[in-house]
This record gives sequence, structure tokens and C-alpha cells, in this order.
Amino acid sequence: MPGVLPAGEPVPTDGSLPASARASVGDQGFGVYVHVPFCASRCGYCDFNTYTAQELGGGASRDGYADTVLAELALAARVLGDRPPRRVETVFVGGGTPTLLPADDLARILDAIDRTWGLAADAEVTTEANPESVTPASLKELRAAGYTRISLGMQSVAPGVLAVLDRRHSAGRATAAALEARDAGFDHVNLDLIYGTPGEQPEDFAASLDQVVAAGADHVSAYALIVEDGTRLAARMRRGELPYPDDDVAADRYLAAEAALDAAGFSWYEVSNWARTPSGRCRHNLLYWTGGDWWGLGPGAHSHVGGVRWWNVKHPTAYAQRLAAGRSPGLAREVLTADEARMEEVMLRLRLADGLPLDVLDDAGRAAAARAVADGLLAAPAHAAGRGVLTLRGRLLADAVVRDLLP
Repeated sequence: MPGVLPAGEPVPTDGSLPASARASVGDQGFGVYVHVPFCASRCGYCDFNTYTAQELGGGASRDGYADTVLAELALAARVLGDRPPRRVETVFVGGGTPTLLPADDLARILDAIDRTWGLAADAEVTTEANPESVTPASLKELRAAGYTRISLGMQSVAPGVLAVLDRRHSAGRATAAALEARDAGFDHVNLDLIYGTPGEQPEDFAASLDQVVAAGADHVSAYALIVEDGTRLAARMRRGELPYPDDDVAADRYLAAEAALDAAGFSWYEVSNWARTPSGRCRHNLLYWTGGDWWGLGPGAHSHVGGVRWWNVKHPTAYAQRLAAGRSPGLAREVLTADEARMEEVMLRLRLADGLPLDVLDDAGRAAAARAVADGLLAAPAHAAGRGVLTLRGRLLADAVVRDLLP
């Protein structure tokens, strides 16, 4: 949940949706996102909608948070009314650090989602976690509650890199937590990596990739460091304490990730994501990338139902106050036009290994796709079959390719 929310039209006090949106909910799949905004400390690079105890102030706390989320879930059930979605296919609990909540609270939230809409028999249920925020006992509790997947914020195994990022866990803790999750019975384990941190050496990133493989993870997300305005890391760079990230270094790291993960049996399925098997792909994120519907619970959470997108007020106190007063916590919303929906489809689907159906492009876009094939950015066989699929070089330049395909 990024720190800056866009503008939009007001959300009705009762959270009601246009009939057209309710009529199609779940047609392209339905998931639930739960935002847990609490962190033990703030990482220097993070601008997400998260709060430490010192930042939170009065009027909100971890203790009553699960009950507040359940109040929004009850509102969601009223909004969807007699057209509930098909069974929930994915649940993703993100943050923040969701596992700062007691495992019992995370279990209660999942149980309430199941009682409200019903979980599909094969539902994917993910929680994010920091490596230091879980134990073998808490992981077993989460697995027993129905969580099937865990996403651990590893970022790096190099102590110097972790220090620059203000990460609190030790270099080996993420690997240990991943192994503990496997022992607890989690079907799928993801490890997040960040590359291109100032001071990171090639051997640092290579060691991180080696540890991902050794930990038995079946999914890896790897992202170039982005320096966001307003973060402690950005301030340090402005003062000259640290150099800014280098694009050429980031490209080298990406190529190193692709080579190492491919050799270990992983395949990319989205520009920044790799899985060992198709079943290891994050189905919740695929729901986002392929135009599905989801209800986002929690402060700052975004939702999308039937072409309507809205976002909640950011601060946990304001979020709780609105729900206590019987009001929607939605701050603003937008109804996507056909052109906006098509633009998002191009931007998101082109990042997938399955590629973009070229028939969604206009004549200029299809001509640009042909040029991208000639330039080695899109794969020729896929293009001949009517799909745009990024080559490895194209993945490095994905944003530029998207810009060329759109008017």
C-alpha cells in the first residue's frame, strides 16, 4: 500500500456500488486483501502505509484491530448484497508486518472471510511476515488456521546491505524462517529480495540467491531498490551519505537473478517474480494482473469490483472511527473507462510470461509491437501467434516497451 493515495470521486457513506459493478463481481475471479499497518520499526526505504507504535498515536491499537477489520468485512457483505462473489479464491494478508498480530487474530479474520463468502476448496491464503516476527510455534498455528502460503521479507543476506535498508533481522534469519515454514506444513514459501542497494557487491547478491535456493523456497520476488521521496533513505542520499542506485547495476543484478534462478529450476512468470512450478505462482497477484476483483480490508487498502476501484482512508484511527460510526472507510473511488481498462490491461499483462493478446492494441500499438520484435524486445514466435511476450532484454526495458505500445 503506497504512502500517497490518488484523487477520485467520493465514496458513498454506505459504500454502495453501481448495479453494473455488483452484477459482474467475481466473473474474473475474486480475492480478499487484508492490510495490517503495524511495524516494529520503519525500514529506511519504505513509504508504505505503515506505523510503528510511536507513529500510531492515540485512537488505534493492534489489540482491537481484528475486530475493526471484521466490521469492514460486514460492510462489504452488505454492499455486495444479493450478488455475493463466487467463493473466495485467494486471500492475501499484507502490511506492514501482519505477524505482529497474534496468530489467533489472523485466524479469526480468515474464519470470518470464510463464513462471509466461503473459501474455495483450493483457496490460496498468504500472509506476509518479517523473518524475526515468526517462530516455529506461530507458523504451526497459522498453518493450522488455514494459511497455505507465507511471504518472507528476506531482502538480502549481506549484513551491510541489511544495515543500509534498516532491516532488523540477522543475515541468516530469513533462511531459517523459510525452513521453519516448510516444517510447519506451508505449501508455498516466497522470499522477497531487493537488489541495487548502495554498497551491495555482486557477491552479496549471489549469496542471497544461493540462500533462497538453499532455503527451499518455491517462489522468489526480486525488485530493484526504488528510492521514494519522504523516506529516510532518500534523505541520506540527498545529504550525500549514500550514492543513488545505478540503473546499469540493477540490470546486471536482474540478469544474475534470472541466470541463478533458472539454473535452480525456477521460471519467471512476471517480470519480478519466479516460481519453481505453475502451482507455486502467486495466484492473488495474478488476480491483480489479469483484471480480477478483490475487496481490500484495512486502512489505505485498495479494492476493485466490476470496474470500480476505491481506496480507504490511510490512518488506522480514521479508519476505525468511520467504521464505528457505521460509515464506509472508503476515501475516494474511480470508475474505469474502457480506455483506462485497456491501458491497464496492456501495462499489466505485458509483464506476464503468458503475454499480452495483441488484439487489444490499436493499429499504432500493433505496429509498435512489430518494431519491438525487430528490436529483440518481444519474442517473434509469440508475436506470430498473436501475443506479445517480453524477451529477456525486453524485461529489462519493460516500461519503455509499454510506453511504445500505448498512444
